[in-house]
Amino acid sequence: MKPYYTLTDLLSDADIINQGHELPAKLAVIGDPIAHSKSPLMQQAALNAAKINARYIRIQASPDEFDHVIKTLQTKGFIGANVTIPHKQRAYKLCTNADSLAKATEAVNTLVFENDGSISGFNTDGPGFAYAIRDEFSMDLRDLKIVLLGACGGAGLALAYTCAMNGCERLTLAGRSAEKLNSLKSSLSHYFRDENRLSGSSDRLAAYENNTPRFNEAVADAELIINATSLGLKSTDGSPLPIHLLEPYHLIYDLQTHSTTLQQEAYQKGARAVNGISMLVYQGALAFERWFGIKPDVRAMQQALKNV
Repeated sequence: MKPYYTLTDLLSDADIINQGHELPAKLAVIGDPIAHSKSPLMQQAALNAAKINARYIRIQASPDEFDHVIKTLQTKGFIGANVTIPHKQRAYKLCTNADSLAKATEAVNTLVFENDGSISGFNTDGPGFAYAIRDEFSMDLRDLKIVLLGACGGAGLALAYTCAMNGCERLTLAGRSAEKLNSLKSSLSHYFRDENRLSGSSDRLAAYENNTPRFNEAVADAELIINATSLGLKSTDGSPLPIHLLEPYHLIYDLQTHSTTLQQEAYQKGARAVNGISMLVYQGALAFERWFGIKPDVRAMQQALKNV
């Protein structure tokens, strides 16, 4: 069994993607790289629980190959696909229809191949994240003061809009580029106007470069800190946040789906920290709903990832 397939495999007359399998491949996650993706484990568990005779596979595709891969999947009768780095923006451009978060971020992570040949796109990262916060911390985004690390990255952008659209109490965008941060702040500012809780958008929305005095003050005032940076992807990575800024009252949500330095240092300081498995599951569950119109067995999806 191959860990992932390629465009060459998809185009093969030998039907390589289905060789040695009873169930036909009908769904996929597409990325570059893709071998590490946990999506097939949980989505196959959901398909099996729903008694849907289909297989979910990984596809490795370069940016130059992406459009050809999508057209080939449509030709082969695939139901849809998930899309990950670096293809989310390109996937959006292929869509005929898209949801509000996809339009705002110009990025999608879920594609539905319609019967008429069109493609519908959805960004389930944002609502999946909102469900994860409620599940992990028993709180809603609306009630939290939030610092978002890596706000201008692919995942960070979706979460920035999600926090804003949910009307969070306060949002601080953090990153390395002042220009990108201020541009994002400008795009989000209208979500924070005309509220009665605080005096104005300047009080509830801010953007600071990492490790500046104003950034440090925002972290001290925050209740929820989100790591949407790539730091933590490798086991040798350090934390995106200096340990001396962490406090016991902080809630830490790390999008990395394994233990990281940030999580370990948060535990040392008495803070509550969780990895991104819950977001992975909930965004995947929402994708499943888009494909089939029914809710998947979330517990089966969680169980499939339990020992990974």
